[in-house]
Amino acid sequence: MFALIDCNSFYASCERVYRPWLGDVPVVVLSNNDGCVIARTREAKRLGIPMGAPYFQWRDQMREWGVVCFSSNYELYGQMSARVMTTLEEMFPRLEVYSIDEAFADLTGLQSDLVEMGREARARVLLWTGIPVGVGIGPTKTLAKLANWAAKSWRKSEGVIDLRDPSRRDRLLQMTDVNEVWGVGRRLTARLQPLGIKTAWDLAQYDPASLRRQFSVVLEKTARELRGISCLQLEEAVPPRQMICSSKMFGARVRELPPIREAVAAYVSKAAEKMRAQGSLAGALQVAIRTGMHNPDQPRYANAINCPLPYPTDDTRVLAAAAIRGLDAIYRPGYAYSKAEVLLMDLRQRGEFTGDLFAAAPRPGADRLMAVIDRINAREGRGTVRLGRIPAAPEWAMRREMMSQRYTTRWDELMVVR
Repeated sequence: MFALIDCNSFYASCERVYRPWLGDVPVVVLSNNDGCVIARTREAKRLGIPMGAPYFQWRDQMREWGVVCFSSNYELYGQMSARVMTTLEEMFPRLEVYSIDEAFADLTGLQSDLVEMGREARARVLLWTGIPVGVGIGPTKTLAKLANWAAKSWRKSEGVIDLRDPSRRDRLLQMTDVNEVWGVGRRLTARLQPLGIKTAWDLAQYDPASLRRQFSVVLEKTARELRGISCLQLEEAVPPRQMICSSKMFGARVRELPPIREAVAAYVSKAAEKMRAQGSLAGALQVAIRTGMHNPDQPRYANAINCPLPYPTDDTRVLAAAAIRGLDAIYRPGYAYSKAEVLLMDLRQRGEFTGDLFAAAPRPGADRLMAVIDRINAREGRGTVRLGRIPAAPEWAMRREMMSQRYTTRWDELMVVR
């Protein structure tokens, strides 16, 4: 038995926590460089603002409607997510953090009233963090996910829906479009409709072996899970990632090489910090740059290069030096660059490789230095200690003109009560 606890309009809800006067006001959060809408409150959805709406096209209309817009504040959202997950970990013996705003809980063997437990989870998370959540309960992870969708869609459910009853489960499957099923996207929906699969019920009743032959074993498992047969287990320990990417659009087009070097060094630093957090070393590195690809009046260019490393490492200095050498090799003057990307590859845990007897040795004390830097940045805020070539306020930085304060991670941005 599983429960899925999912935060409602998470990014927008985080912005409301520190602005309670926005409780009934339509709020949207924008993507990188204030490009498009990536989170909407219920009030914004009622106005017909679609997910992914380009901000420049909807800006005047949203101002007329009184919609409050925020730039993405990922530091705030990350901290609020950690608070929500910590709260849930105190309530449930086994928890799988599935994404920044949702988690699966294992309810197997619990003797208490599960619906009441779901209500208690909603109340506690709201009280301790200010974030509203929905709870879906079911005998499989896919049914718990579907129950959560229904709990957030039907206000009469009071945010909790339990699908343990087979008759209730079947009624929900019959009235739910197949595209609302976990893992069934728009393209797959178009392929399923010629087979007569239009609802979640149709998918559950379809022959699983045929689904496996025509599509994949993943869709077969989804159909079985909709029938109540558990095929997906709880993953308490997240496996280490095999690749780590750091990539952002520049706040403005960049033509000169020095600021792109700064950006690449900054992206390397962020990726290396994530890699050290999972205890991995990088055996290879790739750096890429490109111009905008949609303006027919501007010349286009894109290129990438694999950069050799002297040894598997998590040392930001070594990684940044290799990335900048690669950047210098693929940079071409005369172009307006819009994006750079750093990809750490061939990741392995410490002790999972044999050192090269003839390769250069790592710098003495590099492990301790990186650990100290990570501790300082975790306590004082990312970027407090950084490579000398990375400026504090770079011109190429992501454009976030409507970003709220980072209340939980910056001493100089703490909330002030007057």
